[in-house]
This record gives sequence, C-alpha cells and structure tokens, in this order.
Amino acid sequence: MANRLAAETSPYLLQHADNPVDWWPWSPEAFEEARRRDIPVLLSVGYSSCHWCHVMAHESFEDRATADYLNAHYVSVKVDREERPDVDAVYMEAVQAATGRGGWPMTVFLTPDGEPFYFGTYFPPEPRHGLPSFRQVLEGVRAAWTDRREEVAEVAGRIVEDLAGRSIGYGDGGDAPRPPRPEELGAALLGLTREFDARHGGFGGAPKFPPSMVLEFLLRHHARTGSEGALQMVEATCEAMARGGIYDQLGGGFARYSVDGAWIVPHFEKMLYDNALLCRVYAHLWRATGSERARRVALGTADFMVRELRTPQGAFASALDADSDDGTGRHREGAYYVWTPAELRGVLGEEDAELAAAHFGVTEEGTFEEGASVLRLPDADGPADAGRIESVRSRLLAARSGRPRPERDDKAVAAWNGLAIAALAETGAYFDRPDLVEAATAAADLLVAVHLDEGGRLARTSRDGAAGSGAGVLEDYGDVAEGFLALYSVTGESCWLELAGTLLDTVLRRFTADDGTLYDTADDAERLIRRPQDPTDNAAPSGWTAAAAALLSYAAHTGSSRHREAAERALGVVTALAPRVPRFIGWGLAAAEAALDGPREIAVVGPAGDPAT
Repeated sequence: MANRLAAETSPYLLQHADNPVDWWPWSPEAFEEARRRDIPVLLSVGYSSCHWCHVMAHESFEDRATADYLNAHYVSVKVDREERPDVDAVYMEAVQAATGRGGWPMTVFLTPDGEPFYFGTYFPPEPRHGLPSFRQVLEGVRAAWTDRREEVAEVAGRIVEDLAGRSIGYGDGGDAPRPPRPEELGAALLGLTREFDARHGGFGGAPKFPPSMVLEFLLRHHARTGSEGALQMVEATCEAMARGGIYDQLGGGFARYSVDGAWIVPHFEKMLYDNALLCRVYAHLWRATGSERARRVALGTADFMVRELRTPQGAFASALDADSDDGTGRHREGAYYVWTPAELRGVLGEEDAELAAAHFGVTEEGTFEEGASVLRLPDADGPADAGRIESVRSRLLAARSGRPRPERDDKAVAAWNGLAIAALAETGAYFDRPDLVEAATAAADLLVAVHLDEGGRLARTSRDGAAGSGAGVLEDYGDVAEGFLALYSVTGESCWLELAGTLLDTVLRRFTADDGTLYDTADDAERLIRRPQDPTDNAAPSGWTAAAAALLSYAAHTGSSRHREAAERALGVVTALAPRVPRFIGWGLAAAEAALDGPREIAVVGPAGDPAT
C-alpha cells in the first residue's frame, strides 16, 4: 500500500512511495504529528540518481521490520535535496560541523521543532567498517529521547545557536566590500597551481571532480593576462578528462566524478549541471585555442544533453542514474556503460574487437567490477584509422542502446536549465548549430511558461509541464538570468534581456541584505532553523556567485550602475575567499575576472547596407 509520497511529483520521493515506512513529505503537518506523539523526526535527504541512497533504501527502508520500528517510534520525513536545496543546505551544514564530513543519503534526527541533535549519512543494515547498523542507531536515538531528554534538548539548542552564528555579514564599519584586485586573483592562481595534478590534470586526489568553474576562471585569467600557466592547466585537465572514463566515449557527456585520481573509473551518474558547465568550458577552450578535441567534446556534450536529457516539454531533465539492470535482473552501477573483450567480439567480430580493445583500453583484467572495463582513450596519439574507429564507435553505441537503460530523473530544475540554456546557446553560435540555439530557446520558453509567475518569482522545479511546490532559491534566479542573458547575446531578442532584468530585480529586492550580502532563500520563504547562506561553489555555482555574475553581465548589457554596484558588493566575499580556498570559489573568480576586464564596448561604423558593416 502506497504511503503519503504517492501524491508527490519528485521522482526521488516517488521511488519511496511503496516503502513500508510511513513517510511524510517535508511539511508543517509532519512536525505537528511529531509534537502530538512526542517523538523525534527522522529526516532522510537524498536524490534519485544517488547510488548509496538506493542501497540504503533497499537494505533498510524496504525492510518490514525496520519500517515497523520507524513507524512506531519516529515521524519519518523524506526530502529530495534537488527539490528543497534550502532544507538540504541547513541540515548538511549541521552534519558537516558535527562529523567533519557529509554526503547522501543524509540522515538527521530532529526534535519536533526541527532542531537537529544526531547525524549521519549512510548506515548499513549490520555493523560494518566501524559504522553501527541503522537499527542500532534507531534504538540508541530512541533511548536518548526517552531517558535523556534534557541532554538532547541541550545538544539541539547548542547546534542551532552555532548555526545561527555562522551568517556572513559585511557589517557597517570599515571599507565597503570590493571585488578582487589583480593581486588577489594572482594569489588564487598561485594557490591553484600548488594543488594542480601535473600528471593527471585536475586538482587534488581521489575522488576527483570535474573542476568546471575553476577552469572557467583560468580561461578568463588567460584571456585577461596572457598567463600561459593558467591555459596549460586548462588544456591538461580538459585533455585528461576527454580521454578518460569520466567522459562517455560512445555517447558523449560526462559522469559525476572519477573514483580514482586519473579519471579512469567514474561514478556513472550523469548530471545536467556538470554537462552544461563542461560543455561551456570546452567551447570556451576551443575559442581560446582552436583545439579540435575541445570542439568535438563541446558538441558531443551538447548533443548528449539534447538527446538524453531533453523532456517532451522542451526542458532538460536533472540526471541519469548510475545503476541499471545488467541484463540478469540485477541492478548494478555502470552496467550500461562497461564492456568486456567478449562483449566487444560479440558486437564487432574478432578483428575489429581487437582494434576497439586497444583503442578504448578494454582488457581481460578490466578496470571495473567483474572484469569489465570503462571505455577511455589510453593512447595519446589517437587512432591510425579514424574512419574505422568511427565505424566501431557507432556500432558499439547502437549495441549499447539495446541494453536496459539507466533511469532518468525527469524533473526540470530551474537553475540547471539556466546553465544548459547558456551552454547550448553559446555552443550553437560558435559552431553554426542553430538546432542547439533552438533547443536553448525552447527550454527558456518552458521556464517562462511554467516556472515564472507574473510577480517575477520562480518555481524551483517542474515535471511534465507542471510546476512543483518548492520556491526558487538564489541559484535559480542567478543561473536562469545567466541563461537568458546568453540567449539574448546570441539571438539579439530583447525579451530575454528584459526577463533577466525581472529576475535580477527579485534578487535585489528579496535575496540581498542592506550590506550587499546574499541569502540563498527569499526574505519571505519558509523559515527554517536558520536562513541558508553559502557563497562557496560546490557541484554548481553557488547562488551568491551565480547572482553576482548575472548582475555583472546585465550591467554590461544595459549600463546599469545599480546592478554593477550590487555585483561588486557581492564579489566582496570572493576577495576574502580567493587567496585561501580558490578551488571552492571558481565561479566567483570567473566573475571577478569579468569585472576587471570589462565591459568592453565595440563600435561598428559604416553604411547600414554595406556587407562589411
């Protein structure tokens, strides 16, 4: 029998609608129920393409005995982090502060007033690798709630007080906040150089994430200063990723991250935001260098988004799962993408299979589970027979399309669609692909028709052409404005500039404090235990830096000093963070480069009918 989640629109929540757990969606009614029964709340946060979320669901939430215990002693609340990033951000901050790490599924125990007092991520069904079992955690938390209520209240109060003290404010004293100067951007470049992996590209070690926003900064820094070091880091990283397993060598598009430091084995989920950001990076790398590989990857990634993520309504879906049926009824991570030598022979025949194995790095030992290999390009020199390789690639892609496909999270997130619009509009313009510009325009039309109301307010998500219940957060306004501005630049249609201005006026009115600092939620949004506020870039641009970049771009198009000044105040946080944590403020650094370098104005003078004009 279905639970309350059956009435929701989120694909992630619907995945749990048939659990024996008596789930509630995030709602005042859930917390009122916890008060009425005088029991704690179990908050479980995840998303539809999260591998470990699926694992914990199968192990614990589908287990009748575990569900019966939960139903007797907790009010269980399930949240899609992509639908409610504000809820996720507030409690993830508490998890990270308490445990030193975070991740999904996120498991938090709350008082009926929403105050957190115990935290974790994935818990196994049996004690394992130093982790208690989920049942042990449930019993321990229940005992604390029953026998040590004053201690629980004290812990929860301290946590809420600590979170409240973390708000960022420029204050009234001292100099006004300012964007970074050349010396501070130089210090950020130096910090990135120290963390750069000269052997494999990218920054840091395993797991290694595509540093798309940092690469955008480095490209802009090179454009402004001519720094060869900045460009070399971009070229090395983009080359390594394009040849690695993180890039889908058959169908285009990037996986979420590499589990190793050499980009060989990805975590196979594919996210819209990663592909939108990386499409744009490779297009901009082509613009800077003329690289043929950069052109191919930009177009391959754009085509992947349109082919695999576009919804019937014209928007772009959020993600593809990492897991799929391996053909035996068993769901396995990467099953759709990996190959064995025997599978190559079955599709290609002996001779071409030998060529494919050498070209794509497929071995009997394999690079992944059970002797399978992730396709990559280990030979830096490329194929001796490009035509034959292309034939092999197309035949393998056709054969792969017959495998059980990964599930798709088909909700449209406003922010990520904004990033996709910008990427497709620019890529289509650079490479004379009007179909990509048309796809960007269709997605923008959907956002206007479904997500944007007459008062200039955005809905966070939609599905099947209907808006979800969650209000847009700052990243939605910043990224959608960015997409509209890119579309205006490419098409010249003034409606996109006007709509971007409408969104940015909402940012200035509802999300901006008097001192120029920004909040992730509007001033009239649902009140949580604190108003979330995070300027650092993570998997995608933070709302803060996305808004700053869009404000700056809008000011360049219109000459508005009001928007320029707001962008410069917002970039004050980049001044503080750039020399210390440049890897986590990449979009802010890219916006700061734009602030230093422009706007540039070009006057074209000549008779209107002259082709040269």
